[in-house]
Amino acid sequence: MSRRAARAVAGDAGIGLFAIDRAMLRVAGVDEAGRGPLAGPVAVAAVILDPVRPVDGLDDSKKLSAAQREALYPLIVERALAWHIEMVAVEEIDRLNILHATLEGMRRAIAALGPPAELVRIDGNTLPRALPCMAEAIVGGDALEPAIMAASILAKVARDRLMCRLHEEHPHYGFDAHKGYPTPAHLAALARHGPCPHHRRSFAPVREAAARLREPVPL
Repeated sequence: MSRRAARAVAGDAGIGLFAIDRAMLRVAGVDEAGRGPLAGPVAVAAVILDPVRPVDGLDDSKKLSAAQREALYPLIVERALAWHIEMVAVEEIDRLNILHATLEGMRRAIAALGPPAELVRIDGNTLPRALPCMAEAIVGGDALEPAIMAASILAKVARDRLMCRLHEEHPHYGFDAHKGYPTPAHLAALARHGPCPHHRRSFAPVREAAARLREPVPL
């Protein structure tokens, strides 16, 4: 965690957040997509918005339609001062666990920004270690901080696109429809076909499906 100033903030009204002047301070928003799925990477995005080139229509990605997210994605990429999307692979998720893999993805995404962030705001209640600047975790931040909203859109769109490409490799799982989440259709396909290389074997439904098919499961 940053020695300069890092803290976690819980709440839904922004109380206790660092006071900022967006004209003077580069604020990066960070969010992830894909912690809950049984397959595919977790996507983490970091975005520093440009106050001179605002992006209208930002919101929590979960409140937007797929078409709205796709329309906002190129605007964010074009107008942001800096942005980066980090994909944390299934192998790293299985090795670290999903929480620590997500935090490591956040750290990498923040470190990749150029120009660098001076304050990082992360959606959630946990901060990665060893951040290079001030940081705060905000519960419900994707409804409060525009930079987090932008990050949530980039992460969601990038991951959804990747899962559609994985569907072309493994069409019998239906990744294009459920994006790897444990829907009844996905669980049924997993039970029928067993895991593919993109499934997270540290997740119980995948581990159990592999065991039923007598597949060795790496720990």
